[in-house]
Amino acid sequence: MLNTKSLREQIYDFIKLKMQDGELEKGTYINMNLLSNELGISKTPLRDALIQLETEGFVSILPRKGIMVNKLTLKEIKESYQIIGALEAAVVKSVFNQLTTSHIRQMETLNQKQYEAINNSDFETYYRLNLDFHGVFLDLSDNDSLKKIITPIKQRLYDFPRRSYLHTWESQHLEEHQAFIDCIRQKDVDCAVQILKDKHWSYPVHERYFKQFYQLNDTSGEEQALTSG
Repeated sequence: MLNTKSLREQIYDFIKLKMQDGELEKGTYINMNLLSNELGISKTPLRDALIQLETEGFVSILPRKGIMVNKLTLKEIKESYQIIGALEAAVVKSVFNQLTTSHIRQMETLNQKQYEAINNSDFETYYRLNLDFHGVFLDLSDNDSLKKIITPIKQRLYDFPRRSYLHTWESQHLEEHQAFIDCIRQKDVDCAVQILKDKHWSYPVHERYFKQFYQLNDTSGEEQALTSG
């Protein structure tokens, strides 16, 4: 198949893959000369891709220093959960009347497949199915800008670098999925919104799992960088 992506998009995907695989580690600097030579490209499309990555929070372009791969901070995690919860709740509220029995069945099937993936320690499949689950209602929204905001935030949280998941934590997430489905079946929009915003994407509700997932040793209560799993 022909690659219809622009050169900038291909470079963007290439750099994100290196981050995901841990080849570009947090806190390190990207050498534009080396990367440009490795890819056999000019610096212009490379710079464009890096600007997009900076916009999405993956890197910081620092004058006279270079391009640094960003660390994930506790503050960013808390803010990300708050943003995703607010945005997904807003989408559910706006598209609730479009959700049908078919959508409910689809979400239940995806949720069951996620249980199977977790039991098989198939985290790659679990992650993809989880995105598909939330996509059932997100795709009903015609707000493309909103969806472009949510996706990189989720990737920052869970996928750069790729981490192993916690069975107990993900089991709780799947229980929340089912509670969310039950609210939709009961045609209770306030219930569905509350599950997403105040439970599923609530940092305080899931705080006990964060130290395990990110191996955080936060004894001072100060904002600090997290180490990857």
